[in-house]
Amino acid sequence: MGTILIGLGELAVTRTPGDTIRTLGLGSCIAVVLSHAPTGAVGMVHVVLPESSTNLQKARDLPGYFADTGIDALLGRMNETTHSTGRYLVKLAGGAAVLSNANGTLTDTMNIGKRNILAVKKALWKKGLGSIAEDVGGDSSRSVSIEQGQSAVEIRLGSVVVKTL
Repeated sequence: MGTILIGLGELAVTRTPGDTIRTLGLGSCIAVVLSHAPTGAVGMVHVVLPESSTNLQKARDLPGYFADTGIDALLGRMNETTHSTGRYLVKLAGGAAVLSNANGTLTDTMNIGKRNILAVKKALWKKGLGSIAEDVGGDSSRSVSIEQGQSAVEIRLGSVVVKTL
């Protein structure tokens, strides 16, 4: 019972009453959050980059690091925990444009946040899933949390809750 803090490329799933899964400082990264009402299970992955093909060894060691392997890994853990293969509510947060070129302006080629959003949605779509709520894009970092047994996802800027999905 407590807070499960996940970092870059990590994921967690819980159905223990009183647990909260949290990730901090999502810039261009994406938090993919799943909840399963019948069991109260919740899960989250902190996706850093869109495609595992850029580093296959890292994808094997830390599948949550990439959108394509992270979605598969999270769904696998949720399926094991819930003894189910569906009925998950999906929510997304992050994907901010936080990288700029030497002139200080954002560029599409460097916009990892936008690429992460698209890659996560594509990976979910391939599994027949889509998000029901999102707080993506923009230019601010966010922190995200979900409590076991809940479907509400808290979005924080610093220590202030600014949105609930």
